[in-house]
Amino acid sequence: MPDRGGGPTGPRIRVGRPSRRIRTLLTTLGVLAALAMLFVMFAGFWTDWLWYRSVDYSSVFTTTLGTKIGLFAVFGLLMALAVGTNIWLAHRLRPPLSAMSMEQQSLDRYRMSIAPYKKWVLLAVTALVGLVAGASAAGQWRTWLQWVNGVPFHQKDPQFHKDIAFYTFDLPWYRFLLSFGFAAAVLSLIAAALVHYLYGGLRLTSPGHRATAAATGHLSVLLGIFVGLKAIAYWLDRYGLAVKSSGLKSTDGWTGLRYVDANAYLPAKTILFIIALICAVLFFATLWRRTWQLPVIGFGLMVLSAVLIGGLYPAIVQKFQVQPNEQAKEAPYIKKNITATREAYGIGDADVQNYKGNSDLTGKDPEKLRAAVNSTASLRLLDPNLVSPAFQQEQQVKGYYQFPSTLDVDRYKVDGKEQDTVIGLRELNLKGIPERNWINDHFKYTHGYGAITAKGTTTDKAGAPDFTAKSLPTEGLFGPYEQRVYYGEKTTQYSIVGGPQEELDYSSDKGERSYSYKGKSGVNLSNPVNRAAYAVAFGEPQILYSGAIGKGSRILYHRTPKERVEAVAPWLTIDGDAYPAVVDGRIQWIVDAYTTTNGYPYASRTTLGDTTADSLTTGQRAVVAQQNQVNYIRNSVKATVDAYDGTVKLYQWDEKDPVLKTWMKAFPGTVKAKSTISSALMDHLRYPQDLFKVQRELLSRYHVTDSETFYTGSERWEVPDDPTNTKGNAVPPYYLSMKMPRQEKQTFSLTTTFTPKNRTNLGAFMAVDADAKSKDYGKIRILKLPSETSVWGPRLAQGKFNSHTPVADQINIWKKGDSEVEYGNLLTVPLDGGLLYVEPVYLRGAGSNYPLLKKVLVNYGDKIAFRDTLDEALDEIFGSKTAPSKPSEGTQKPPPSQDPTVKQALKDAQDAFTAGQKALENKNWAEYGKAQDALRDALDRAAKAEAKAAEKSGDKSGDKGSEQSGKPAS
Repeated sequence: MPDRGGGPTGPRIRVGRPSRRIRTLLTTLGVLAALAMLFVMFAGFWTDWLWYRSVDYSSVFTTTLGTKIGLFAVFGLLMALAVGTNIWLAHRLRPPLSAMSMEQQSLDRYRMSIAPYKKWVLLAVTALVGLVAGASAAGQWRTWLQWVNGVPFHQKDPQFHKDIAFYTFDLPWYRFLLSFGFAAAVLSLIAAALVHYLYGGLRLTSPGHRATAAATGHLSVLLGIFVGLKAIAYWLDRYGLAVKSSGLKSTDGWTGLRYVDANAYLPAKTILFIIALICAVLFFATLWRRTWQLPVIGFGLMVLSAVLIGGLYPAIVQKFQVQPNEQAKEAPYIKKNITATREAYGIGDADVQNYKGNSDLTGKDPEKLRAAVNSTASLRLLDPNLVSPAFQQEQQVKGYYQFPSTLDVDRYKVDGKEQDTVIGLRELNLKGIPERNWINDHFKYTHGYGAITAKGTTTDKAGAPDFTAKSLPTEGLFGPYEQRVYYGEKTTQYSIVGGPQEELDYSSDKGERSYSYKGKSGVNLSNPVNRAAYAVAFGEPQILYSGAIGKGSRILYHRTPKERVEAVAPWLTIDGDAYPAVVDGRIQWIVDAYTTTNGYPYASRTTLGDTTADSLTTGQRAVVAQQNQVNYIRNSVKATVDAYDGTVKLYQWDEKDPVLKTWMKAFPGTVKAKSTISSALMDHLRYPQDLFKVQRELLSRYHVTDSETFYTGSERWEVPDDPTNTKGNAVPPYYLSMKMPRQEKQTFSLTTTFTPKNRTNLGAFMAVDADAKSKDYGKIRILKLPSETSVWGPRLAQGKFNSHTPVADQINIWKKGDSEVEYGNLLTVPLDGGLLYVEPVYLRGAGSNYPLLKKVLVNYGDKIAFRDTLDEALDEIFGSKTAPSKPSEGTQKPPPSQDPTVKQALKDAQDAFTAGQKALENKNWAEYGKAQDALRDALDRAAKAEAKAAEKSGDKSGDKGSEQSGKPAS
């Protein structure tokens, strides 16, 4: 050993092998670390298997896992064999190294260092590329299952006349095989070239031949394979033109062939295919000719052809043939795109009818119109997007319960008559638990309790929801039913139930009531292996040794409805809004699910995340999409999740959808027949919102079927922004029971409005039959208004409402009293050739926790009414002979604001408000208190004077002023 000390006489340090004890310790630690890693991997696999078995969808787990393992093994092995064989072959074809050049001498040390480990290096390289390729192939399990189980559409594309299934199921798999082949060829070529260079088959600087005959032949064959694969790519590119996205003037998301594709790119791809085949043959010919001359010439010709034929020629065609007369040239292809898009999104049967939009009462019978309102629509005043705080305040009962921020609209029979109903579940809120700890979070507080409902068309006298099911436990609408909510939209944590530790069921005046879960949901934790696996999977060691877990303990997780459906059917896209319904004595979450594809020829693409977003979209209500870019969608599955035991059921809804049939072949037994849907469940199924939002976005362009009009874009619509929301997002669609023109009776519908592109007047109104029991379920009806119409669009209507003098005066009074005004859903209803707008106005008073319905805005034509109730507002609009008995602020004639006393009181209120703001800025709390007292005093005086003026005028309903002027109060 070299000297480690200070010289010849310095100390020497002996360096030897570690002692046996240290080696044993290191070996033990290594084995333990390996076992720990293996157990972590096992825990993830085992808990997944247990969960799928607990929900009776173990076949989904085994099919998915088996497919991934099979693809991993087959393609990993193929890649390893391809690369390994070429490395071995290049080594075997190495030349003898008799005369060593300088280049070879410098490489000799690398050869010498590798020599003892050649087999290990070969195994390591092949294993690495095999693992990477196998992992990539495993990710294609959906593509494989669709290809091997594909069901024909029995529809052919208009260009190549192939079944649509070729593009949706076959072409994606062929493209994967092609990309895998390219990867294998390139990696093999690189590996073979490196080995040939290392062992002298290739020479970069040495004199003489640059490559041996053996190396030339070997590499030529690999290059020939690569070029042959390129020929196949050119051939598949021909079909790829039918699903290619490109730009076209006045269109968005255009998909399919255009004139230049059909007349330039398509023949170019065919020519390049032939050239590439010839070039591949020339590369293979080097096995006999032993020269690179012809292959290089052929390869150069192919590259030049790709530039000239594949790039320059189409550009010339586009520039000199298409652009001078683009509309005429593209017309046949636009027509194909329109037809395919309307079919792919299920909008081909949309009934578009012209609608005058004439809301002028001249020549009409107002009383007849007033009577027609009730038969035309059940106008829902209770906005599910605003009343959640009222549910929370009135029906939360305990701090550890909560309601979703946006409630749902359903239909229930009240007094024997079906009525639109707002519904929300009282779910568990962990943040409201008085004492947070592991036992309370996961053992004691485990579930919510009860479904709360309120009438959609009326409120109580104070403007609060008129509850039809309330209290804890709930009483009223449903009768006896299982009220415990173990699975819900807000239930994201795991719970351990059914064991020694009892749960809190609910609290009442008699104290807390305990409960022990009796359902079959969840995974049994009595097995120590299961406990250990979940302790590792959840990172919670207490699961392993806690005394709160024992015989009968079960762990519940994956508890949100969308999460459970997505897990058991990973091939579905899940609608963003799961909604609850009480069916046959159980609370069921109803989840709409879609089958989609991105390979429907000629159908334009849409982005689900963008298309389904609106002013009410939240993270909780976002669509769960397997692929965000799609050009085909069907609501093929209706799913239910039991709120008590988590049971997931999938029902086939679209019995014609070939994509669903394909997945049902891949996962047999997972989807039940449509005929098994019970009548009680059918009562609550509805048309899904996300599908409707996708369709309305497409119909803003594809309501036009004439290619010339489509090209000019003169009839394009857009979804207006929500006028009641400051974020500027699209107006949401609204569920509403209504009757469209040509319909005989009201139907539960989903509605929306359109405005012409970049304009604020109304362009069209769209509704779809949303009642699953209706024979016209899914029928889209569109009322198209004349382009010169002056009918107000949503934003313009809201602006007119806000600027209407009685409305503005009342809003100002409310706001100066530190109250917050909130506008409800702006409902649009077709009525006798015109459009009726109805908007509830809510007031959240200072210090109040929730808004109350205080006024109703109604518009028909140029008339606006602002009243305490819907009936009063409608009576004012249509001049009913039966005048309402209750006065309504802001509608008297003369307006109370013209009264001198009221004007002075409002001036004093404004002065007090200004003084208060100034004191607040200066942090002068004493002055601020005085200003607030003065503000309240002034508002009280204004209110008293206003009431006195109304009494004096003898016009308590406000109708008199309107009759004198012949116009609504403004």
